[in-house]
Formats: sequence, C-alpha cells, structure tokens
Amino acid sequence: MNAGLSRLPLALLISVALLAACLALRIADPEPVARLRLSAFDTYLRAAPRQVDPSFPVRIVAIDEASLAAVGQWPWPRTRLADLVSKLVSAGAASVTFDMVFAEPDRLSPEVLLRTLMDDAGQAAAIASLGRLSSNDARLAAAIDGAPVVLGVAGNSNVTSKIAPYPGAVSFAGDDPLMFVHSFAGGVQNLPNLTKAARGIGAVNWLPSSDQVLRRIPLLVSIGGAVYPSLALEALRVGTKQSTIFIKSSGGSGVEALGQKTGIESIRVGETVLPSDGRGELWLKFAPGDPRRTISALSVLDGTVKSGDIKSRHIIIGATATGLLDLRATPLEPAVPGVEIHAQALEQMLAGDHLLRPAYATGAEIAFLIVIGALVAWLIERSGAVVAAIAGLVSIAFIILLSWLAYSRAGLLFDPVYPSLSVALLYFGVSLTSFIKSEIQRAEIRSAFGHYVAAPLVEELARNRDKLKLGGETREITLLFADVRGFSKISEGLRADELIRFVNRLFTPLTDVILGHNGTIDKFMGDAVMAFWNAPVHDANHASNACRAALAMLDRLAALNDALKAEAVAAGVPFMPVRMGIGLNTGECVVGNVGSPQRFDYSVLGDVVNVAARFEEATKTFGARIVVGERTAAQAPQFAFLELGSVTPRGKDRPENVFALLGDEIYAASEAFLDVRNAHVAFLAARQGGEPRRTEEALAACMRVAPEDMVTYYRNCASEKIAT
Repeated sequence: MNAGLSRLPLALLISVALLAACLALRIADPEPVARLRLSAFDTYLRAAPRQVDPSFPVRIVAIDEASLAAVGQWPWPRTRLADLVSKLVSAGAASVTFDMVFAEPDRLSPEVLLRTLMDDAGQAAAIASLGRLSSNDARLAAAIDGAPVVLGVAGNSNVTSKIAPYPGAVSFAGDDPLMFVHSFAGGVQNLPNLTKAARGIGAVNWLPSSDQVLRRIPLLVSIGGAVYPSLALEALRVGTKQSTIFIKSSGGSGVEALGQKTGIESIRVGETVLPSDGRGELWLKFAPGDPRRTISALSVLDGTVKSGDIKSRHIIIGATATGLLDLRATPLEPAVPGVEIHAQALEQMLAGDHLLRPAYATGAEIAFLIVIGALVAWLIERSGAVVAAIAGLVSIAFIILLSWLAYSRAGLLFDPVYPSLSVALLYFGVSLTSFIKSEIQRAEIRSAFGHYVAAPLVEELARNRDKLKLGGETREITLLFADVRGFSKISEGLRADELIRFVNRLFTPLTDVILGHNGTIDKFMGDAVMAFWNAPVHDANHASNACRAALAMLDRLAALNDALKAEAVAAGVPFMPVRMGIGLNTGECVVGNVGSPQRFDYSVLGDVVNVAARFEEATKTFGARIVVGERTAAQAPQFAFLELGSVTPRGKDRPENVFALLGDEIYAASEAFLDVRNAHVAFLAARQGGEPRRTEEALAACMRVAPEDMVTYYRNCASEKIAT
C-alpha cells in the first residue's frame, strides 16, 4: 500500500470508498435506484395532486357500458361515430380527438357487406343496391372534414411503413429534436380519406416505467424519421387554432451547455409553454379521478347531453368500458382508462400546473450527497456517532423538506430518497468502522493490560473503558512488594543471557499467580516486582486476594527451587536456593495514568506504596517471608496471621504493627496453627510483661511448634535482634 494512504485513518478511507460507491451507483442509476426516486415522486403526487378545474375544459366522451348496451358491441359502425362527431361539432366543441386509430375499413360498411354476401349467388339481386350506398368510412370522413378533429396514429418499431406527413408545422431552435425523442421505425395510421379529412394527427404512444406505472408521456415522437406530437399536444394545437409547434432544444438560446447536447428544453403551442425533460417528455401531475369529467357517448347520440358540457370544451373520445381492456396504472390509481391519461395531460397543459425534473437535479443531488456525506463521516470521526447521527437525521429531514417544498411550491422534482439512504448508509458504514476501531482498541487494551491484569479484569475493561480513567483517582489499594534475597550473589555466577533466562523463569510463574488472583502488575524492578489490587477494576476482596497471591507465590517459588535443585544435582554444581521477601499493605492511594501524553504508566502513588516497600524490607529483620500491615490483616481476618511487632516507616512518626502471614483460612483453622498462635500469644504477653524467665520459657515453647516461616523470627528474638 502507498505510504501516504497507509497513514490515513481507516474511517476516512472507508468513508471515501462508501461515498464513491454511492456516487457511482447514483450516476449509473440502475433500476432499483430509479424506482426509489419514482416512489418518492409518487408519494408527493398522492399527497398533493393537481387540483381539478371545476369548469372541466377537457371532457371525455366515453364508450362506456351504457353506450354499448344501447348502441351495440364495439366497434360501432363508423356512421355512429360520424353522427357523434357531427353532434359534438354542432354543440361547439373546441376540438374532437379520437383516442383510437382507424387503420382498417369499417367491417359494417355497405361495400364490405356486399363483398361478403356476393359469395351467395342467390342473394346477389337482393343486395345489389348496397353497392350504391356510401361507405361508412366516407361518411365519417365527411363528418370530420372541416371540423377540429384529431385522429390518432401509433408508432411501432416492428413495422417499417411510413405514415402520412404531419399536417401541422414543427419549428425548432437549437439541436434537432430527432436526436432526443423516442423513435419508432414505422407506424400505424388511419385510412387515407380519414387522414386527409382530419385537421390533426397525434401519437397515442406512451411509455410506462419498468413497473408499468404511467408517470410521463412523450410530447414528441419520431416515426419513420419524422417528428409527430402526442395526441394531447395535437389536441391542444387544434383546439387553440394554432398552426405550429415550436421546440427549443439545447443550444436554442444561443448558449451551449458546456458543449453538451442536453436535449429538449421546452415546447410551445401559441402562448402555452410546456416544460420538457431532455427526451421531450412531460411529467404528468395527475388530478384525482372525477366522474364529472366523463360524458357517456349515449347521451351525445340521443341528445340528452347539456350543450354547456360540450361548448368550447376539448373532447376526447375513447373507451372506458371495462371489457374493452384499455386500462393503465398511474401513481394515483391502479387502473384507469387510457383515454383519461390523454385527458389529464391536456388538462395539465391548459392549467399550466406542471411537474419538471430540472436538468441540474441530478447534479444538485450528487453535490448534496458529497457535502452531507463528508460532514457525517467527519463528525463520526471527530465528535462521535451520536452527534453524527443527529447531523445525519437533520440533513435527511432537510433534504426531504427541501424536496417537498420544491414539489409543492414550484413543481420541481428532486429525489429525497437516494441521498437520504446514502447518508444513512454512510453513517452506518462509518459507524461500523468506528465499531471495528473500538473493537481494535479493546483488543489493544486486552493485549496491553493482559501483561499486567488478570484476564477477567481485562475483559471487564474492554467492556467498560470508563473504568480505565485517564489521570488519577483516589482509591483504597492493597500493595504487594516482592524482592529476591541474595540476588547479587546469584547473578555473579551467571552470564548475561543466563541471568535473563533465570529472571524470566522466576517471574513468569509469579506473574501468573498475581494475574490469576485479579492483581495488576505495576512494574518489575530488577529482582523485585510491585503489584496492586482494586485497580483499575473494583475488587471488593482486594486484601484477601493479595494475601492469597502472596502465599501462592511462595508455593511457586518452592516448586522452582525443587526444579533448580534437581538441575544442579544433575549438573554436579552447588545448589543455591532462591528466597524472597514479600510485603503487603492496604490504604488510600492515587491510581491512574502517570507520565506524559507521549509515555505514561498505569501506576499508584502515595504513602501506602512506600510503607509496603518498607514492610518488604522488614522481612529481613523479622525473619518472616511475608510481612503484612495491620489494615491488610484487618480486612482478611480469615487468614493465619501472627503479630510480629511494629515498624516505623521512613518519614513517619507513628509506628505500625506488622504481622506474619503464614497460611490461608484452611491453615488458620487447623490445630497446628492454633498451637502456634497460643504459644505466640503467650510469648508476646511474657515479653511485654518484662518477665525474662517466663519469656524464655514461652520462647522455647514457640520454637517447639513454630513453622519454618517463624523459626528465624524466634531465633532473632532469642538473640535480641528484634527489640521488645
């Protein structure tokens, strides 16, 4: 790895990686990401749909169930449709648009019936008169001719046949719109006489999203290399008596968008300007369905419709009967008739209440993601997960609010979902990094304190780092000092490497004993070790654990001496036993990290430390291997203690009583120890009473029952090396 990268914090590297992944995913915009965005827009639309114009400038003349029941099955004879057109035009409709394509001759036309019946020669004379009647298609063309009627055409990529030229005019500024619009190789058109009679033709195509929900319609399409308007856009042109559709594409304002061809910007018909995305699509801002928008075709045909419902209205004729299966899904409804999509699109054009996803939306969302994502990552690293979570939640709330305000106030569509999810992912990703980092720190604590503290205490420290306070705190501590007797003489006969191996061999089992009894090793000082209990983790039995550890250390030392003796005998060299003095003391200390920020030790400070060291030195005077202060003895009364006398520590005026620790609670309850204790108490009483003969007899009694640890003490008392 590059040396510069290796110095960067892990959280920063992961933050950058996650942020880059989120940005790459957003730029690639796969289907799941796009669907999230669309679901947010659907939610907004359901919360605040377009308001219905109560005047209903667009009306649907529906081929509904009632019409089918009265007129007959669909498709109707085109004479019926001609009658429908005539009545609508007579009632003053601004435009009449068919949401259908009349690509084949009417099967009910007289000439079609004639060809069918002519197969039966016996009926020829009876039906010859049919040939003199006008075709149904001609009668429909006659009704359409001169009227503001728009017919539908359908682009189809599976055919290559071209359709009739667009009867209106298309003018564009900037890049050719054919570069951007949805393209079809060919199309399906109406019969030539109908096409010639119609004032306009518009594409009925729509392109739903991958979830089959219709959210946009193409305002323009390319069929066979020519531009055609959508059915709703053509209805607008014809209904407002305009001749030309104006298209503004990238570069149309005389300013290049950094040399990029960003697509179609807007489409204008007369005074109506329609915002468009780059591909010439119009986002539909649906209004709730309203039955007042729909008029039954039957009411037009039988003359029962109110003239006011038709006059100056844009009429779209289409099927709404469920059996005709012309249904589409929208963000507001799971199934609506296709004709209503065209009607709603035309209503939206007339109302001017549009939705637009601006060209800069993606860039703005990406910029927000970069800024907020970087802020959250930085806050996690600098201020912790809680502050970062608050900042992230505030940021997510801000983008949702901003997105909603943009929709509700200006009709602009900004994606609130993906940036929010990305910030959340970044937060959880970096938090996971912090968690991993915390676990690494715990592992470091285990590794570092595992050399000094018992494994259960290390685990507790790892779970609760607050128990390892920086600085110091006052706490009652039990101290242990242990020193090897005659170490200088032992080391004289050893080489440097042999001396290191000997010291390690000596202190390894002693370390195991201390740690195994919940102790903390402060330091090794040559041939001595200092340890303490009740820090950094609380230990209610610190005095007892320290006493038990001291006894176990002597047991381990005895085992080591046995091994060394066997080795000396095998090597034919003199054996020199290793002896040790141990001092224990309990009292208030300051415990914590002592040193500088660059280098510190977890240690204890206070008079109790010095007194414990003085007790260890006192083992030489008293001849006992473990000398314990009175507070330690008082907190571990179940152990086998014998009072030795008093010691005045350096810098102290008051002497402190000290005790020899001879064994644990099992030995303390034994008859052997009871004999020793009774003899020892009698000896102390005689000595304090100043009775030499009685003292001598009591001392002799003590020597008869004394354990090995006390033999030297009684001998020193007999020789008056220990003052009374």
